[in-house]
Amino acid sequence: MSYTVPEPKIFACTQSKALGEAIAKSYGADLGKVITSRYSDGEFQPSYEESIRGARIFVIGSTHPGAENLMEMLLMLDAAKRASARHITAVMPYFGWARQDRKDKPRVPIASKLVAKMLEAAGATRIITMDLHADQIQGFFEKPVDHLYGSTLFLPYVESLKLENLTIASPDMGGSKRAYAYSKGLGSDVVICYKQRSKANQISHMELIGEVENKNVVLVDDMVDTAGTLTRAADLMIERGALSVRAITTHGLLSGNAIEKIENSKLEQLIITDSIPVRANSEKLKVLSCADLFADVMHRVHHNTSIASKFIL
Repeated sequence: MSYTVPEPKIFACTQSKALGEAIAKSYGADLGKVITSRYSDGEFQPSYEESIRGARIFVIGSTHPGAENLMEMLLMLDAAKRASARHITAVMPYFGWARQDRKDKPRVPIASKLVAKMLEAAGATRIITMDLHADQIQGFFEKPVDHLYGSTLFLPYVESLKLENLTIASPDMGGSKRAYAYSKGLGSDVVICYKQRSKANQISHMELIGEVENKNVVLVDDMVDTAGTLTRAADLMIERGALSVRAITTHGLLSGNAIEKIENSKLEQLIITDSIPVRANSEKLKVLSCADLFADVMHRVHHNTSIASKFIL
């Protein structure tokens, strides 16, 4: 007697509805129906409007701050657990609160560890995410984590630009490993920016380690928030003789006046993914969709096949 594995059900949190629809379309399924009721004081309650008993479900939602996005994911997971879903996979293209991955001074939280524990307590049996701010965050989970890489999307795009004298650059020392991985894949040189901060989101000094004269530079990072680091690095590299500077960053938070900084900088292009809804508008902004990548990985996870081919770097 043969047994057919039932197809999973795919749902999306409010903040990732557009990406959820794109992922479901690429997967070849319809996005499940969820209704969110809201109280006048701001409290809200998501409700699955179809049976998920015994099913594998994927809940898609990036947890970029504010805290409501994370809270919605937790409530969706808890509701699925209480509705007797068999497997509950949290698909988090952007894993928020990841910059707090260690105690860098006394009396501060390790927020990413706390978030990992809350996701598991809420009912997640698996996590799928992309370009964590720090690889060790995977170790905060007791459940399986599929950690995807934006390089799957970015490498083909950079290769399509056919840039001569290409140099890969990291905007800070912490991203040197990522820069070296990209340089290996593209067969290019590497430059590292050394920066000192006076406080969060404010750079007091920046210097280059390496040569950029007569080079086409591509900066690589996992996220762009205020764009202060990227734009300052781009301006410095042009001053040092670089022919052009582009940046590829997986998660485009683009908070505050980030777009204004980008427009006024020497940065030629900023390439990001749609892991976070892109509300900014700029001719310098190029958005690559991660929908096909997540849909493919979700299909492989559901059918218990390898996802090793998705790890380019």
